[in-house]
Amino acid sequence: MHAAALRLELRIPGVRSLKAKRSVVRAVSSMLTGTYPVAVSEVGHQDQWQRATLGVALVAPQAGHLERLIHSVQRTMLDHADVELLKMGVAYLEER
Repeated sequence: MHAAALRLELRIPGVRSLKAKRSVVRAVSSMLTGTYPVAVSEVGHQDQWQRATLGVALVAPQAGHLERLIHSVQRTMLDHADVELLKMGVAYLEER
């Protein structure tokens, strides 16, 4: 088993309220969980209109599959029209 945690730093330029931001974050989270075998949670910038930090947990049976999954999530976020991916961090969890 191979696992990783992603930290996605996002800018949401089209929103003017926390309610609008929550709607975009919810849509992005639903899209990721509906497309990939991941879990998503908002982990930072909850009180800022145009910023969000998402934590994404990924698990795969092989290291190559995990890398492809990470790359796919990154590509999806770069191509998403409603958000701008500012930075992505990856932390790998070691099997013991």
